[in-house]
Amino acid sequence: MRDASAPVCAASAVPQPAGCNWALPLIALIVMRRFHLLPLLLIAALLAWGGFATTALAAEATHAATEEHHVPLKPEVIFEVGQFAITNSMLVTWIVAIAIIVFAQAATRNLKPVPTGKQNFWEWLVESLYNFLESIIGADLVRKTFWFFATIFIFILFVNWFGLVPGVGTIGWGHHLADGSFQLDRPLLRGGNADLNMTSAMAIIFFVLWLFWAIQANGVGGVLLHIFGPKGESKGIMKVAMVGIFFVVGLLEIVSILFRPISLSFRLYGNVYAGETILESMSTMVPSLSWLIPIPFYFMELLVGLVQAMVFMLLTAVFTLLIAQHEPGHEAHH
Repeated sequence: MRDASAPVCAASAVPQPAGCNWALPLIALIVMRRFHLLPLLLIAALLAWGGFATTALAAEATHAATEEHHVPLKPEVIFEVGQFAITNSMLVTWIVAIAIIVFAQAATRNLKPVPTGKQNFWEWLVESLYNFLESIIGADLVRKTFWFFATIFIFILFVNWFGLVPGVGTIGWGHHLADGSFQLDRPLLRGGNADLNMTSAMAIIFFVLWLFWAIQANGVGGVLLHIFGPKGESKGIMKVAMVGIFFVVGLLEIVSILFRPISLSFRLYGNVYAGETILESMSTMVPSLSWLIPIPFYFMELLVGLVQAMVFMLLTAVFTLLIAQHEPGHEAHH
């Protein structure tokens, strides 16, 4: 969100070359040691380094003086380290990741049989997520996959909520207009999930893990049978016809599977970006009431942030369940 009356923190023209956005940070190392969530550290590092095409979204971002008030689609480059561009959305993901890691370490440093304070909150959060997912995908699958689903939920939730902190999107670099007001050109901070690079990275990492879990549960042949194999019981010529029909259905299923990362990334990005746009519009609709009008929408965005974190987690969990569970009649092939 931008605010024309926001103070300027710096005034300089930082060039905007292509860069790479490493985003989802290293949270799983500490989500809950006794729940064995350490592996997400490696996944997060891989995801972060994936750096999805800030080349496309952040390249050639020249800031000519403009009087428009709008939320940019691409993240803004804050500074560069060699050829590595640091964007304002990356900065937010790092801040949130460090905060979660520090809090989780503090909550689990001296575990007590009867938890209190930070430990009590952290155990409640993790155990609630574990029990919730177990009721959906089952005890066996949740033991293998909980480390990912819990981290993705916690990370998305707090990145979404951090984007609503006053100053995010309203403090940064800009210029003064002819009427003396300040025009913000490049915010210092930007909501992490309002960057399509970030949401795409999380979706791609899930897709890789989905393939791994599917093959681990069914084998390569079992996965192909799950997608292309005929369902139900049939005999004779009907069975031949069903094989042909379900082969075509399998091709459509392949297309659906390949589009899942796209739908996951655009759903989260679109909702967060739309929220930023609404807050921006409400804060500039009546300048004298810019401090008041957005308040109801802030509460709405708090709910949206929670819902979108839950939706991303549940969709990825259900996609995993659908491919990893054994269908009746297919057990012999698995």
